[in-house]
Amino acid sequence: MTDRSSLTVVLAAGEGTRMRSSLPKVLHPVAGQSLLAHVLAASSAGPGASLAVVIGPDQQAVEQEVKRLRPDARTFVQRERLGTAHAVLAAREALARKPDDLLVAFGDTPLISGETFARLRAPLKNGAALAVLGFRAADPTGYGRLVIEGEHLVAIREHADASPEERKMTLCNAGVMAFDGKRALEILDRIGNANSKREYYLVDAVAIVRDLGLEAVVIETNEDEVRGINTKAQLAEAEGVMQARLRQAALEAGVTLIAPETVFLAADTTFGKDVTIEPFVVIGPGVSIADGAVIHSFSHVVQASIGRNASVGPYARLRPGTSLGDGARIGNFVETKAATLEAGVKVNHLSYIGDATVGANSNIGAGTITCNYDGFSKHKTTIGQGAFVGTNSSLVAPVKIGNGAYIGSGSVITRDVPENAMAVERSPQSNREGGATRYRELKTRDKTPKGK
Repeated sequence: MTDRSSLTVVLAAGEGTRMRSSLPKVLHPVAGQSLLAHVLAASSAGPGASLAVVIGPDQQAVEQEVKRLRPDARTFVQRERLGTAHAVLAAREALARKPDDLLVAFGDTPLISGETFARLRAPLKNGAALAVLGFRAADPTGYGRLVIEGEHLVAIREHADASPEERKMTLCNAGVMAFDGKRALEILDRIGNANSKREYYLVDAVAIVRDLGLEAVVIETNEDEVRGINTKAQLAEAEGVMQARLRQAALEAGVTLIAPETVFLAADTTFGKDVTIEPFVVIGPGVSIADGAVIHSFSHVVQASIGRNASVGPYARLRPGTSLGDGARIGNFVETKAATLEAGVKVNHLSYIGDATVGANSNIGAGTITCNYDGFSKHKTTIGQGAFVGTNSSLVAPVKIGNGAYIGSGSVITRDVPENAMAVERSPQSNREGGATRYRELKTRDKTPKGK
């Protein structure tokens, strides 16, 4: 057994016409990340690893996603769609470097894992020239069958070409392969297009490996892991599988999910100890939840950090840029955005806090709004430590409320409030004796039909 430290991953990120969408197929999301992002995360990185992604013409959005996620990756364009082997050979420059291993994968299989890629590479250390990933299909109709003799793969038979006996086989081709990188280009260049579609197919690599007197083997995985996404229905199925995985991982990590099937997580959600998530919570990308925090029912959280022992909801919405300090409380029908709420802050109900910093232990009364947008630009509201903002207050940014300041209920604050000052901005109340009676009489008289 020899050490095989260098690896090139060629990832085909083709189009998806059946998605009925202007968004490229591999950019559709599962658990808050693109299909492509999931496969890239499973692909090897670090010293000795290189990544080549094959895209179609005019797929700049896919190229941008690749560069965002893996700046080390190189992209190659397959200008004509002439089969799977033709797609891999679009990255000929990467293959010509002859890495120890060549891994061929696809950008529309978001459920595949890094562990499976590692298992697929393992036979190459023992001298195999080709390892093919297979799965036992519940319904193998339409899949290529893996024909095995002893421990060796002898052929991949497409469904249309399979004999009646071969069609009874359930071991199917997932399309993912690992090649001995030193011989990969030699093998791929021998693949011809002598078929009805005049295309170059990766499945023919098995026969070529056999003709060269080399070994081809099969590594099995479960069917879920190699689900390819070509339709919105398949996208929804993959989302279901991924959510089940994420919920199970959260439960095993000690998170309390009271009704797991009602909670939706993102692939990058992180949890501390003793976190509780109540039913019907949606957690989007970029969320971290610290020890002891509770997310109450019907809350929606995206790109936010939640501190230790903080409480969110029910019916709360934390938008991107929200940071809750330890012990902060966000109550029902509260929305935050680009807001830092320090330790012990309370915003218990019916408020919007956006583009703001709220100091430790401040209290924000019901109906309070930070008026952060003037129709042209966003402006900042700063509230000091221990401040009290009364019910139904409007804080017109840019504005600063000092430490310990007190804002009277119903105020519209347009100027800075000094530390420990009290600010009240209301019109004087006017009571008119008998005014209600006269008003009712006036309204009743106006409704009297004409002519009576």
